[in-house]
Amino acid sequence: MKLTTNTQISVDGVVQGNGGPDENRGGRVFHFERGGWARPLFDNEVLTFVNEFYQRADAFLFGRLTYELFADYWGVRKDLENPIVGALNTRPKYVVSNTLTHPQWADTTILASRVAAAIRELKAKPGGELQVHGSGTLIRWLLENDLVDEITLLVCPVVVGQGMRLFPDTGPDLALDLVEARAFPKGITLQVYRPAGRPKYAK
Repeated sequence: MKLTTNTQISVDGVVQGNGGPDENRGGRVFHFERGGWARPLFDNEVLTFVNEFYQRADAFLFGRLTYELFADYWGVRKDLENPIVGALNTRPKYVVSNTLTHPQWADTTILASRVAAAIRELKAKPGGELQVHGSGTLIRWLLENDLVDEITLLVCPVVVGQGMRLFPDTGPDLALDLVEARAFPKGITLQVYRPAGRPKYAK
């Protein structure tokens, strides 16, 4: 399977609290009061893209916080005809965590040790995509360990000004090949990249 990430991100790189005012309020930035910055910018074309993206998944990989947010919202829904609900509730889910012991969401496997090796084993299985949604801390770690095959960014035309950013101030450098780019009616832009080794620097 190809490991693909799907991230809603602000122009200044923030990924925290995109969905609602109380989402991830206690994450890396405590008392985060600027949640919900992405949803007002979603239009029907973006929603169609997101629905189709979820339908491509053969399995899902989460960090613990995103897993718990999704389990509490998507995992309790029964309307399987909804593309996102149907995908999340009928396909395998893997969560990277050293603290989660008894997941309540059906078809969940915890990855607590030899995580990189376990993910490589998942990627070696036949299938289409092992998808990562949200899970900013996990994505950072996946990139550091060369486990990401494709990066999908939905860049929202907003500067949030605070919150956890996808790319740290200091971290590994990475060249990217642009695979796809387009703009949606309310200004969100889609950028799809494939990692391409280290960047070339001018001399």
